[in-house]
Amino acid sequence: MADIHLHNTLSGKIENFVPQKAGEVRMYTCGPTVYDYAHIGNYRTFVFQDILRRFLKLRMNLTDVDDRIIANAATAGVSIRDYTAKFVQAFFDDCKTLSIEAPEHWIRATDHIDEMVKLIQRLQEKSFTYPGEGSIYYRIAKFPQYGKLSKIDLTGIQAGARVDSDRYEKESARDFALWKAPKPGEHFWETAIGRGRPGWHIECSAMAMKYLGETLDIHTGGIDLAFPHHENEIAQSEGATGKPFVRYWLHAEHLLVEGEKMSKSEGNFFTLRDLLAKGYKPSALRFALASVPYRKQLNFTFDGLQQAASSLERLRNFVDRLKRGKFPAGKQEGMAARTAKAREEFDDGLSDDLNTARALAAVFDLVREANIAIDKGEFRQGDVPAVLEFLAAFDKVFAVMEDNDGEKLRALGYGGSESGPGDEEIDKLVAERNAAKKRRDFATADRIRKELADRGIMIEDAKDGSVRWKRK
Repeated sequence: MADIHLHNTLSGKIENFVPQKAGEVRMYTCGPTVYDYAHIGNYRTFVFQDILRRFLKLRMNLTDVDDRIIANAATAGVSIRDYTAKFVQAFFDDCKTLSIEAPEHWIRATDHIDEMVKLIQRLQEKSFTYPGEGSIYYRIAKFPQYGKLSKIDLTGIQAGARVDSDRYEKESARDFALWKAPKPGEHFWETAIGRGRPGWHIECSAMAMKYLGETLDIHTGGIDLAFPHHENEIAQSEGATGKPFVRYWLHAEHLLVEGEKMSKSEGNFFTLRDLLAKGYKPSALRFALASVPYRKQLNFTFDGLQQAASSLERLRNFVDRLKRGKFPAGKQEGMAARTAKAREEFDDGLSDDLNTARALAAVFDLVREANIAIDKGEFRQGDVPAVLEFLAAFDKVFAVMEDNDGEKLRALGYGGSESGPGDEEIDKLVAERNAAKKRRDFATADRIRKELADRGIMIEDAKDGSVRWKRK
């Protein structure tokens, strides 16, 4: 853990990561606001967080109280919980599809109103708040450190100016709403501080501190959340406790689509399900989203998505080659050292502020060199276990090696059972084909190959007599 280095937005520097308590990491991240389906820019951040979590421990929340949710639920004439249920479940399903592990706690804003009210009361007691037309606002002039995360210039701030919206433009520092008076037709709660609903920013402060204590090790999110959301979280939390709220802030950069900002008006706005409906595989999407280090902008292109699919195919073919190959006994001189070096370079890459590109380079360099050794007849059976062990360690982080895309797509309703046979049926048909070839019944072997091809399964016969299948 002491060897991991992360870029801290608060200091603007790469810092050695040392948790407050050895063997324990208190980490929180802002989840989606479930007023609609999450888009691929959201999932770029969630995949980054998942990769980090596979080293550490991650806490993720769901924002189900928000201006857009309130308005949409009121228009639909349903409760917040009923309105968001579909999108919450969609988010859970999408995470599973992208192999994003479930954190220790999924926490929802609507389940923590009492904690938010108590936090606001603590701020009231310390004179950080003032009332206005039934709402309660945070007085940022009371917190001299305001702006330390986003480095926002406060010289032009207008004393007493306030904003009711949860989301506002950068450089528009204003006193913000902790508690909002209800508008006609909106959902509200009856509480000790009056009738209303929480502002977006107070939600994360209250939930994070309930589960992780008053000082967190790591807080992550997209760079667009640094201001105002995370800046306001700091002001609220530290104003109430007098303690540092977060020790390391990590922010993922924006995702572009074909070099342009993603926008519905430009026709380049995609949810995960939009891309799955176009026939792209979940594993290729995860690989593409993870391939660029989180602090660099990711230019999402369809050519890049195809390259990601090809890269995964190369990895899977290599693993299959190792498992099915028949190599001479013993070990190749230098291969064990080369594998150990790849493992070290992979770990060094991830320890270097989660440099996923560097980590992936270590993997593909080893694959290239091992394939060359196999082609030359120099690879040995004794080298197989160490290489497979390294690739298993790689996949514990990247989670892309298992070829279960068809199963995931069917679970989301993309293609029915007719879209392709299951693995067990394929293995049975391949065995029947092999048996037919051995008894020189080539007509049956060709019929089975064609049947599988018609159902999207390609058969590859290797020179050493082994057979591999893959989905188109």
